[in-house]
Amino acid sequence: MLADTPGVGTVARAGDAVSALRQIPGGRFDAVFLDITMPGMDGLELARVLAAMADPPEVVFVTAFDEHAVAAYGLGAVDYLLKPVAQDRLAEALTRVRRVTGAVRPAVAPDAPPSPAPEPPPVPRVDELAVVPVELGGRTRYLRREDVRFVEAHGDYVRLHTVRGSHLVRIPLSRLEEHWAPHQFVRVHRSFLLALPSVVELRSDAGGGLLAHTEAGDVPVSRRHSRELREMLLDAAAGRAAP
Repeated sequence: MLADTPGVGTVARAGDAVSALRQIPGGRFDAVFLDITMPGMDGLELARVLAAMADPPEVVFVTAFDEHAVAAYGLGAVDYLLKPVAQDRLAEALTRVRRVTGAVRPAVAPDAPPSPAPEPPPVPRVDELAVVPVELGGRTRYLRREDVRFVEAHGDYVRLHTVRGSHLVRIPLSRLEEHWAPHQFVRVHRSFLLALPSVVELRSDAGGGLLAHTEAGDVPVSRRHSRELREMLLDAAAGRAAP
């Protein structure tokens, strides 16, 4: 529909947020027509990443659900189209895009010397696993990383433990650790990854081993990780106590 609309130039397509972010900084796109339900990072998360760019494109959400409209406009979306999209609504959204982009880009005087080409904005680091799709009752839900208290390895799978239950996901623990380590998830055992802020207290088990108690259950801490975990918890506590 966009390609057949007069006045629309290049139209590119991406199947997920990561593919979109690889394309957007390399070209000059005035607008991104963005679905909300996507694999990995959802449309709302992607819109937040785009908003952090030096010269972000305008965002128009295109979705089958109207319950996200408030959040979408809160992120500065120009329009919110419901599927199936009618041609007149698409034209209206394009008019809004042109109005906004025309308002923020000043006209250049005919005799003014050409401005040097700006440096392309840096490509933001894609937070691919900020949300994880999980199967629940025959439906795909999206579990946010901050809801996970700890992760337990099960071969090529992991079990994500939350306060409300656990979910089995096909992903190696080592890959999840790679993406979640910058977000205060630490390896405390060969088979366990622990969210540091979720630790309520440390306990001893019947055999003298160390357990990290969370709202979702207890996590065994190996001897070689126990000292490191205690130091991390002390550092975190000191950081919270500092003015």
